[in-house]
Order: sequence, then structure tokens, then C-alpha cells
Amino acid sequence: MTKQELFNQLVTKKSFLCVGLDSDYNKLPKHLLNLSDPIFEFNKNIIDATAQYTIAYKPNLAFYESNGISGWQSLEKTVKYIKEKYPEIFLIADAKRGDIGNTSKMYAKAFFENLNFDAITVAPYMGEDSVTPFLAYPNKFVIILALTSNKGANDFQFFTNENNERLYEKVLKTSKTWGNSDNIMYVVGATQAQMLSEIRKIVPNHFLLVPGVGAQGGSLQEVSKYGINSECGLIVNSSRGIIFADTTADFAVKAEFEAKKIQQEMEEILLKNSLIK
Repeated sequence: MTKQELFNQLVTKKSFLCVGLDSDYNKLPKHLLNLSDPIFEFNKNIIDATAQYTIAYKPNLAFYESNGISGWQSLEKTVKYIKEKYPEIFLIADAKRGDIGNTSKMYAKAFFENLNFDAITVAPYMGEDSVTPFLAYPNKFVIILALTSNKGANDFQFFTNENNERLYEKVLKTSKTWGNSDNIMYVVGATQAQMLSEIRKIVPNHFLLVPGVGAQGGSLQEVSKYGINSECGLIVNSSRGIIFADTTADFAVKAEFEAKKIQQEMEEILLKNSLIK
């Protein structure tokens, strides 16, 4: 998927919502557990309920890998279902990969060729040669971890060098030279919303994947205030607040309600910024 196609979908749906498919087996509605593939059945119901309100889905690989072969099978079926029924939706592998070049090349093959994701999250700590294999694929995106919303972000990301440059700023300035806004995005946590204005000075045109809205306490209004650009430039993720809003037989109905509520707020933001009519 190209950046323009992503933006077109954003305008059509009046949304920049990403639904995180963090499908924890232990939190699934009990009535699904007797089915042959509870995770896939859960995902399928969530997808059908929310597809009209979201521009992206983001399976977090940990919730699939932790279940061994059956988890990978659930993931493969989920990806296939989205690609066949909702091909316009941007599909992100939240895998946080990043290793020496030949290993990253195999990761890229796994997620871009075998599973056909549109994007993958990547940890840039090992530098350029660990990221460039992912950039070899046309119309695919590498989403580089820049500034995260977890408590441990303070351990390294705000380290300041002799030039008064913070580590996350160094990551942004260096990595943006490896590609461009057509193949690189960045992860910026919603709880770091006020930092977005500084980040936009460094990467004004790149899309930012913003997790942490909803259950983690991030504010959509704050994120939009500091991070929106002329193409919106934001993909805001909500996971638990949507997919686990209810754990009864009505879980999909409640997920649709929560997704629609966020989409309506996003529509107001897009109108306010003259990105839609």
C-alpha cells in the first residue's frame, strides 16, 4: 500500500484509527473457547464489527507466538481474512524486529512475502544495516521505534549527548536518511503527546503510529493538537479499549460502539483541520 492510498482511505472513512489485535487467549469471551480456533473467531468478529471505522489493524505478534504453532495459524488466517475481505485496510505486524542484515532480510521475507503485511515495527538499536532489508520492498513500510509510552522509555530514550541532543532525536535524524516518508513511519507513544511538536520539526511529513490512546491513558485530542500535519500523518492505535470493552457474547457489538465513538471524534478533528469536507 502506498502513502497516497493510505491517505485516501483516511479521507473516505473520516478516521485515522488503528485497532490493535492484541488477542490475549486468557481474555477471550468464554463462549469462544470451545471453538477450534478461538483467537481467529474472536479476531474475525472484531474485524467485521470495526472495519468501517478503522484504516489499520495491528496484530501484536506476542499474543500469537506465545501460543506456538496454533498461534501462528491464527495469525495467518487473520491476515488472509483481512486481505481478502478488507483489502483497503493497512495491516501492521507489531513485531519489533531488528537484527544483523542477513537476519533482518529473513524477517522481511517472513512478514512482507509470506504473510503479506503492509508494514512492520522495527527496533533501530543495531543501526542502518538492520533496517535496510525491510526497505527493499516497494509499497511496504518500516515503522521505527522512536519514542515509546512505557515507563522504561526514560532509561535510554531521553539520554542527552554533548550536543544536547536526546537519543530519540538522534534516532529520528539518522534514520530518516535511510528512506523517506513513502517507506518509513515512526512509533511515538500517545503519553508523550507534547513531544510531538518537537518530533514534527524533525520528521514533518512522515506518518506516526501512536499507541497508548485509551486504556494506557493517552489523549487523542493532545496527540492531534501536536502531531497532525497536512496529510493527517497520524495512525492512532487503540487495542484493549476496543477489543476487550466487553467479554460477553455481545463483545463485537461493544467493540463496534467503541470504535465508532473514536472515529466520530477523529472526524471532528479532521474537519477542524480541513482534511475532509
